[in-house]
Amino acid sequence: MSPTIIRTPDGEAAGREAAARTAGAIANALAARGVAHIALAGGTTPKRAYTLLGPLVPDWSAVHLWFGDERCVGPDDPDANVRMVRETLVAPGATIHRIEGERGAEAAAAHYSALLGDTVLDLAMLGLGEDGHTASLFPDNPGLDATGVAVGVHDAPKPPPDRVSLTLPTLNGARAILLLTEGAGKAQPLAAALGEPTRHVPSSLLDRGRLTVVADADALP
Repeated sequence: MSPTIIRTPDGEAAGREAAARTAGAIANALAARGVAHIALAGGTTPKRAYTLLGPLVPDWSAVHLWFGDERCVGPDDPDANVRMVRETLVAPGATIHRIEGERGAEAAAAHYSALLGDTVLDLAMLGLGEDGHTASLFPDNPGLDATGVAVGVHDAPKPPPDRVSLTLPTLNGARAILLLTEGAGKAQPLAAALGEPTRHVPSSLLDRGRLTVVADADALP
């Protein structure tokens, strides 16, 4: 199957589209099951989407927020994804399940695996690295072979080297996957992500039948 591809004129529009789609996934999950489970992306690209998302959800009290990955740092570290979300997303009443990276990669992954368990994510929002990675699943890394819920990742090509990531089976088991990217530097990796599936480009291994790509005109010329 082919993914849904949405091309926006600029990064602001991409953030707006991602926010609207995330809010829609939350609304649909609440209507169908009374609870919503959303996995959030880290990095800098989704910041605008998170700022726009807050006011789009009238009641966050039955929403559980998870993380696609985290660096092995404490929650107040400038590199922590949970800190970025805390500073950009206003979601009063939401239950935030952070990855406790300060435990170390394996212990944090085991803890998060037990926490998430067999919960099915309603939406997994992901970003795209210039090497084609997504979450903290890097090219040819052993973490790509993990079959559990979350995995400790080592030797990340960008510091810090130790990470925790949801596994491909967990991400591909989500009801929907949203890949948000922008900028000319992402044009080549996005093309690779939409090309032949390969371990050299982890984002190409996402389930395309569940995948929506939101990209600006620079990333998707």
